[in-house]
Amino acid sequence: MANPLAGVYAARHRLKESHPLTVLIVERLGLSLLLLWAVSVLIFAGIEALPGDFAQTYLGQSATPQSIANIRADLGLDRPITTRYFEWLGGVVQGDFGNSWASGAPVTEQITKRLGNSLFLAFFAAAISVPLAVGLGMVAVHYRNRIPDRVINILSLAAISLPEFFIGYLLIVFFAVQLGVATFPSTVYDGMPWSERMAAIALPTATLVMVVLAHMMRMTRAAIISVMSSAYMETAELKGLGAFKAIVKHAAPNAIAPIVNVVALNLAYLVVGVVVVEVVFVYPGMGQYMVDAVTVRDMPVVQACGLIFAAVYILLNMVADLVAIIANPRLRHPR
Repeated sequence: MANPLAGVYAARHRLKESHPLTVLIVERLGLSLLLLWAVSVLIFAGIEALPGDFAQTYLGQSATPQSIANIRADLGLDRPITTRYFEWLGGVVQGDFGNSWASGAPVTEQITKRLGNSLFLAFFAAAISVPLAVGLGMVAVHYRNRIPDRVINILSLAAISLPEFFIGYLLIVFFAVQLGVATFPSTVYDGMPWSERMAAIALPTATLVMVVLAHMMRMTRAAIISVMSSAYMETAELKGLGAFKAIVKHAAPNAIAPIVNVVALNLAYLVVGVVVVEVVFVYPGMGQYMVDAVTVRDMPVVQACGLIFAAVYILLNMVADLVAIIANPRLRHPR
């Protein structure tokens, strides 16, 4: 009896030979969606397994078994976990994360505003850190094993060694308390003047830049150094091309795949890992919203924030993977 999957495998093989990039992109998209679904299961099950109860927390000392049972029934917590998961997943697919248990307001509306604030902060941190990291990485390679390279390495190691909350508190003490030239807390709101909004995000942006800059710079330096011994680099130097120009024109473009990967990971951190920074600076973003929700055990909010953070992380990693594939000549020009 013929294997019913044999035709599928054969068709996939033919398509992969004729359109390798298309097949690889579709496969990455499929794997990303599968991973996101698995993460949604883990988030929902993990939150369900947490100790404590929202009804007990909400009612406090006045809670009675009957009142707790009534709240649990109103929230649907008395139904099987599988039923609640698939109802929640169906709403998520339609962009509906349900209502907050604490406020009763739609979670989607609150998250849209908070996510916008987090993306606003991450955008400016990325706009500063990415070009600066790539530029410093190329400078470090140009002055390899000399004083500029050593200074950059020492400063980057120091920045990596310090946790983000410590950097944030140092900036607050120095610039906001002692010098009085920075805004703290970093509160933003609708209709806020542009100049005031930029002043409010100055310190958290500087903190995020210092956190991600060192890692991206060191990885850029390592990636460029790995291609410096290639034959085309020696040819470029023999043709009289200047050392720094050779790095910019030949080494950096051929090291784009690892650089893009590390940049994507750090961009994901700027959105996903801002929880500590937003709490330190009292910035009204997704991280602060999630911490507030955990405090009162507002599970729909925690689930929504966790899933969005996971989606952003998976999306940026998928984009980095696709860029690396497209940048690879062996895939762009298959034999």
